Amino acid sequence: MDTDDELRIDAPHRELLDQILDKWSLSVLSELCERPCRFNELRRAIPRVSQKSLTATLRRLERNGVIEREVVSTRPVAVSYRIAPLGKTLRHPIDVLLAWASQNMPAIEHAREGFDTREDESGR
Repeated sequence: MDTDDELRIDAPHRELLDQILDKWSLSVLSELCERPCRFNELRRAIPRVSQKSLTATLRRLERNGVIEREVVSTRPVAVSYRIAPLGKTLRHPIDVLLAWASQNMPAIEHAREGFDTREDESGR
């Protein structure tokens, strides 16, 4: 990413942001910021996520160093996930983005309605 006045998001940055800010990642991070969780606890906390999507999301977040995976030697063997130190640094920027979205939602809804009305009128 450029540090000049021009905002330019390079491919590695875009890929990382896509992986961290996607639908399921934000839900997983929200849960893990509160406490470590086992896989099935995450499934119950995020009921709409499929097992396959949750597995893929956890692997991406672990690969990026955002969460940590720990195998717990119990019978049967369990896996627990927790937010990594690097993941904790995401809390503030995500909170800022969510605050921006909340603050600007009325203007965004107004823009969407205007766009949809223009699209309907033009017959697209």
